Amino acid sequence: MLVHLQVMGIEAIHIETFLSLAQQHPVFDVRSPAEFELAHIPNAFSLPLFSNEERAIVGTHYKQINKQQAIKTALPFFAQKMVPMIETVEQILKTNKQPPTVLVHCWRGGMRSAGVAWLLSLYGFQVYTLQGGYKVYRQWVLQQFEKKYVLNIIGGYTGSGKTKMLQQLAQQNYPVIDLEEIAIHKGSAFGGLDTPVQPTQEMFENLLATQLYARATTYNSIIWLEDESQRIGNINIPIRFFEQMRLAPVYFFNIPFEERLNEIMHIYGNAPKEKIVNAIIRIKKRLGGLATKNAINFLLEDNIKESFTILLQYYDKAYTKGLYNRVNVEQIVIKIEAPTTNASNNSQLLQSLLKTSHHE
Repeated sequence: MLVHLQVMGIEAIHIETFLSLAQQHPVFDVRSPAEFELAHIPNAFSLPLFSNEERAIVGTHYKQINKQQAIKTALPFFAQKMVPMIETVEQILKTNKQPPTVLVHCWRGGMRSAGVAWLLSLYGFQVYTLQGGYKVYRQWVLQQFEKKYVLNIIGGYTGSGKTKMLQQLAQQNYPVIDLEEIAIHKGSAFGGLDTPVQPTQEMFENLLATQLYARATTYNSIIWLEDESQRIGNINIPIRFFEQMRLAPVYFFNIPFEERLNEIMHIYGNAPKEKIVNAIIRIKKRLGGLATKNAINFLLEDNIKESFTILLQYYDKAYTKGLYNRVNVEQIVIKIEAPTTNASNNSQLLQSLLKTSHHE
């Protein structure tokens, strides 16, 4: 009877099929809470078979004694979670208004996912497990950064409103990826002010790979991104993908300094002074001792404009260096003169240029 249930109710599937089904059905990650917190498949639900402590105990018995002893140790932990696990899955299926089909995975597609899949199948769910588990998913993630993409970059000095332009393009159904949104950081030393904690590097990669795959398969066309350095706060853009970004055309919006200064003041001017001072100190070596001292003093004297003027001048120099440190820079940087930071107007300027280029 158990064999019949396993054959009829559980099917191990390849990563591509798994991710395709994940568009319609919930994914349950049965690894420990610590493993899930480090990183997981985007939108997956945590359904841990073992707590962090229980996992350590079972793992120790597996390594130091044998598999059979590990299973005997694990069964009481599993038994007390059986009903709560079923009820959790039922509640999520009810919330998502989906048929009784679920996707389950652990680290390698081994005993943890097999045990939970057996339970859910026995209860009456159709269960799909991931061949190779999360380990195979991570291989899939890294493979996405090796693929070739057609990219366009929105460029411009700090305060140009590049992110808002990306949002405008997204509203008009252009395929867009907002790296700063994924990284939960705005890119400069001040980009982490009043934002939640950044994801782990691994989680950032999972999120980016998911978006790349979706944009490439759904649109099969150019993907638009904002010009970034490789590091966004504590996150690094995967090097293979970053190299592609550096070779892509850059649509550089040349916006007057005062306009950009006003934009920066609007974004950061009301942030707590202590946080701004700490951010200034973080770039002290690159900013220089005198400029750092003056920027902080102006800030403490409530002269926000002069303080931010010093900082914006520094970022303009840094951005110029990064912009022109590209191969074939004269061929790939297209300058667009824009009088203001108005994202709607600037996206129209961009689209007019694209239409003209297309006709030519």
